[in-house]
Amino acid sequence: EDNQKQLYVPEGFAHGFITLKEDTEAFYMVSEYYHPEAERGVHYNDPQFRIKWPIPVEVVSDKDKTWPDFQ
Repeated sequence: EDNQKQLYVPEGFAHGFITLKEDTEAFYMVSEYYHPEAERGVHYNDPQFRIKWPIPVEVVSDKDKTWPDFQ
């Protein structure tokens, strides 16, 4: 079963995802070479965005846990 999907996120747009099936892998490409110092982000459960995740968030990368709330 081939369930590969692609999602295009324009440059400069915030994005996030949650997987709904066990053993899911997510791969993505970016428009430039990776430069960690150029990364920005916001906390996945920032109350200002009011995101209603469809299931409890169980795993968040160490990097993504450190993003601040949006201001």
